[in-house]
Amino acid sequence: MPMNRIQFQPGLSMPEFFEQYGSESRCEAALERARWPEGFRCPCCGTWAHCVLRGANRKMFQCNACRHQTWLIAGTIFQGTKLGLTIWFLAIYLISQAKTGLSALALKRHLGVSYPTAWLIHHKLMHAMAAREERYVLSGQVQVDDAYLGGERGGGKAGRGSENKVPFVAAVSLSDEGHPLRVKLSPVPGFTLKAIAVWASTNLAVGSTVCSDGLACFSAVTEAGCVHQPTVVAGRKPKE
Repeated sequence: MPMNRIQFQPGLSMPEFFEQYGSESRCEAALERARWPEGFRCPCCGTWAHCVLRGANRKMFQCNACRHQTWLIAGTIFQGTKLGLTIWFLAIYLISQAKTGLSALALKRHLGVSYPTAWLIHHKLMHAMAAREERYVLSGQVQVDDAYLGGERGGGKAGRGSENKVPFVAAVSLSDEGHPLRVKLSPVPGFTLKAIAVWASTNLAVGSTVCSDGLACFSAVTEAGCVHQPTVVAGRKPKE
């Protein structure tokens, strides 16, 4: 059986994670690099010169010019937490590595914290991940398809238009070699021209080439400045 390159792609092992982020100081250094890649600069006056203080076991930067003080965790998802950054970083690692998702209850057991604390960490991290994804739009060559999410329920209409299912647009941008780059799964009111036009305006970059199976509503991507390339499936002419 051929090896699935996606399943066996290199990642960050747990020993490697603890080697890089196994102490509070290492987590602080990583957060500082992420926030200020070129070094700390006062957000008030823009001065580079500063000194580092310690307060309540938290790292603080004080500007040498205006004396403004900035906590390392201020303005981040860690702001106001009493937990160590090692707990937060471990939670980030566990959630990002779980292919089928990780519940707050499972996170509680892994982190050794109370369930309300685990729930709050889980909620904050998932919200931050969703907010980050919303900032990105798909560009270049993009493949789209209709999808539905929901459990089985007796009665009602089956297939498209079922009241038991939530319609989603599944879209993936591809590299020049045809490899997936970024994926978006977006709920939509329905697969109508209006709904897809609204979706395309917020999720696709102008000039993108959108490939679909010919479902009529996907022609609306042209309203967002994209090129639509329907693909003939099973010898049938795409509906436009």
